[in-house]
Amino acid sequence: MSKYNLVQNLEYLKKLPPGWAVCIFNEVVKDCSAGNKKTLSSDFLSEGSYPIVDQSKELIAGYTNDMSLLVNSEPPNIIFGDHTRIFKYIAFPFAMGADGIKILKPKQTTKLVEKYLYYFFLTLHIPNTGYNRHFKYLKKVKVPLPTYAEQEKIARILDVADDLRQKDQQLIDHYTALGQALFIKMFGEPVANSMAWERIELRNAGTLDRGKSKHRPRNAPELLGGSHPLIQTGDVANCQGYIREYKATYSDFGLKQSRKWPKGTLCITIAANIAKTGILTFDACFPDSVVGFTSNSKSNVEYVRYWLSFIQKILEDSAPMAAQKNINLKILKELEMPLPPIALQNQFAERIALIEAQKQQAQASLAQSQALFDSLLHRAFTGELTA
Repeated sequence: MSKYNLVQNLEYLKKLPPGWAVCIFNEVVKDCSAGNKKTLSSDFLSEGSYPIVDQSKELIAGYTNDMSLLVNSEPPNIIFGDHTRIFKYIAFPFAMGADGIKILKPKQTTKLVEKYLYYFFLTLHIPNTGYNRHFKYLKKVKVPLPTYAEQEKIARILDVADDLRQKDQQLIDHYTALGQALFIKMFGEPVANSMAWERIELRNAGTLDRGKSKHRPRNAPELLGGSHPLIQTGDVANCQGYIREYKATYSDFGLKQSRKWPKGTLCITIAANIAKTGILTFDACFPDSVVGFTSNSKSNVEYVRYWLSFIQKILEDSAPMAAQKNINLKILKELEMPLPPIALQNQFAERIALIEAQKQQAQASLAQSQALFDSLLHRAFTGELTA
């Protein structure tokens, strides 16, 4: 679904069905953020009596047992990430994360359904100005307002579509957790090495080399647009374990100043996104912000990928911050990895292949349910769902 930017928001409001009102944001939406206590991330608990909501992608960021931290706005509430531009619909009592969220509700003086307003917010494209406040842009939006009955109908239809995509995502998350549980069952806790496997440096388990992109500028037109897949850090970070698609390509000239890595290579990011991994499902090039790992007779790339996923957060937190976080090839090479017998690693990889086959089916289903939701979301605010 193409989202409406602020100019398009004003344009499409001129084409609304007869009987729909158009309201200024401040006329119908109340900011309920003030007066609530904030919880520092260092005080988040992994379990507790009350959920904490912040501006991150996760619905719940942590927990607290302190009832006095609960926000004073009755649920449901709409949460807006002032820095991240993320919207959440929160239908339960919660504590407020340390910074960067706005708690929004329809004003009592207007007949506005909370869920309808939340879904409308999802249609908006708010400009990304980096780690700055974005609420000032949201306040410029004008809100289309059909009758209360039409709002409820739109919310019901979108709830059904949203539930479908959430169930697909939950199934994907289940398969991800299943793979992690299998690793721990077969190899023990990976950081503490609870099964006391021999440890070796990662460089002794295979070959690690940085990708290549020698030409400057790196986005010179003559480098791009050919038949050679080009993978960037974002492609690795968002691939969910396997790099199955690409957005850019090198020309033959671009390939000459780079290097093509074979299918099966484990890609590891070392800049911006730290230690995110993905296995190539096709031959591809990548820049020096990505390291390629190919295994030797001692290791299986699937085992290495899972092991790195367990220590990824540790590496990210310890990465030095310059213009952006990064680690170097030396750090990766010297990482000490537990080394179970190769036969056991291979057995793990075979089992993971079965899990991933099911996960791929769930991902295909999610793509369909997401497309349905996006289509209905677009139609909802052009009056097509209530026509």
